[in-house]
Amino acid sequence: MTISYSDAKIRRCCLESATATKELGADSCRKLRSRLSDLKAAKTVMELVAGRPHPYRGKNEKRFSLDLAYGKRLLFVPTKDPPPFKGDGGIDWGLVTEVTIVFLGDNHDD
Repeated sequence: MTISYSDAKIRRCCLESATATKELGADSCRKLRSRLSDLKAAKTVMELVAGRPHPYRGKNEKRFSLDLAYGKRLLFVPTKDPPPFKGDGGIDWGLVTEVTIVFLGDNHDD
């Protein structure tokens, strides 16, 4: 899968372990590295199995969530706009092959 980043801070966290450790803590940094590897290896979002993958519920329902550690999450959206939709109007995550990471941290603080 192709991964993009919504801003420079998220990009640094995803690409630099020292930055991720400082921002998220050591355990979440390790989980982040694993989740990024999983994303890169998957062809579509629906192939993800680790990190309790699930569509985000809340004010930003176009997001998808992966657990890191201690309540922290990695949230992403489909890069293509508009994303592929199912007949019921929801995003067809099985067709999403490009994602943009939009949030790292405790989404309850977002």
